[in-house]
Amino acid sequence: MTNIHFIINPIAGSAEHDFSEHYFQEFFEKEKYNLTVKLSEHKGHAIDLTKASINQGVNVIVACGGDGTINEVASTLIGVNIPLGIIPVGSGNGLASNLKISRNVEQAIQIIKKNEQTRIDVGCINERYFFSNSGFGFDANVIENYEASQKRTLYCYVRASIKSFMEFNKKNKMTININGNTIIDNPFLIFVSNSNELGYNVSLTPKASLQDGLLDILIVPKINKLKMVLFGVLVLLKRPHLLKGVKSFQTKAMTLSRKTGEAFESQIDGEFIKIKEQSVSIHLKEKSLVVIV
Repeated sequence: MTNIHFIINPIAGSAEHDFSEHYFQEFFEKEKYNLTVKLSEHKGHAIDLTKASINQGVNVIVACGGDGTINEVASTLIGVNIPLGIIPVGSGNGLASNLKISRNVEQAIQIIKKNEQTRIDVGCINERYFFSNSGFGFDANVIENYEASQKRTLYCYVRASIKSFMEFNKKNKMTININGNTIIDNPFLIFVSNSNELGYNVSLTPKASLQDGLLDILIVPKINKLKMVLFGVLVLLKRPHLLKGVKSFQTKAMTLSRKTGEAFESQIDGEFIKIKEQSVSIHLKEKSLVVIV
């Protein structure tokens, strides 16, 4: 008997899904599968639910939600030989898209039933995990405004981007030292990626891979609004590195040190996070998560 636990964010995406043990039982034969459904009630709750499932001897844990829910579940499975299944019902679904997991629920369920597994790399920022990407600067500001909208739609994401565009150079005042030798005043963006998609089919690092043992880094220095617009166009064309002054490279680890500013404002897998430490250590844990693809 295969024990599968589904950890569900009931308000993910449009919140129109109606997941229950009865719903899933239509796809999983009772004589082969023992199903349990758990609902995440608040930020961080999926971590506790996953820990409980591990202690209950589960065979597969399925995260049903967006990148935030997947991050909480997956973070708890690092180094644990229990595969992660994904039913992407969030707004962006960047990790699921990179893993070629369908947004169609029934197709995603069939992937879980086939149970074909692989191992992927995991990013780490001051001991906090990320699976798709993390960023400092403009994209963190976008996520902050996006979360404030209380809705998870493409329209709200575009509106949050426009708001961030209008206020960015006034709000973000920081000097950062990269790896002890490169100093940047008020960087527009420092983007650290493990996968090749943010969500909504947008990519800042189109050549990134979840299994190459490297993080893809994109650094955009302070730019004016005209260059911001040009950068946005290049992002849509998946050519952001063509903007003059942009640096892109791959690495296994890097360090950011804050010379000025009150805190690092960051986004980690689409969640806005303030990091008050003076420095940020970023590194990769190779092939440390088992996923069903």
